[in-house]
Amino acid sequence: MATATYPPPPPYYKLYKDYTTNPSSAPEPPPPIDGTYVCFGGHYTTDDVLPSLEDQGVRQLYPKGPNLDFKKELRSLNRELQLHLLELADVLVERPSQYARRIEEISLIFKNLHHLLNSLRPHQARATLIHVLELQIQRRKEAVEDIKRRREEVQMQLKESLRILDGC
Repeated sequence: MATATYPPPPPYYKLYKDYTTNPSSAPEPPPPIDGTYVCFGGHYTTDDVLPSLEDQGVRQLYPKGPNLDFKKELRSLNRELQLHLLELADVLVERPSQYARRIEEISLIFKNLHHLLNSLRPHQARATLIHVLELQIQRRKEAVEDIKRRREEVQMQLKESLRILDGC
């Protein structure tokens, strides 16, 4: 069985030779990426903006605007999806050659559902963060109460010990 040794370290390891004696001798890390960049052939951006359905070339099935009732629209799209799935089953039984149009309609509904759900992600992240922080606060308050309780127990034991020692 042939085995290979570890490959040699990359050449930039020499930049850190004095790091143990002088940590400030190491090169500065690269600045954060801002804007667009390419990674493994894909183009990405650091802007955290959800592209609209029109930008993706998809027809939007729900109304536009800032005062969108997400719950109502999600329910509406879900009902529409159920109806289209039933129609697809009917088409597959009655007219199998016409199923492609129904599949495209179902795909459009799924894309709209997916986009609506993705637009709720920032709200979900905020709510999750608030919940985690509230749990941390609760745990810390419980820890403080536990410390206070134990301190009082120890003070009582010390007073009892001093009383016993003074009584001897």
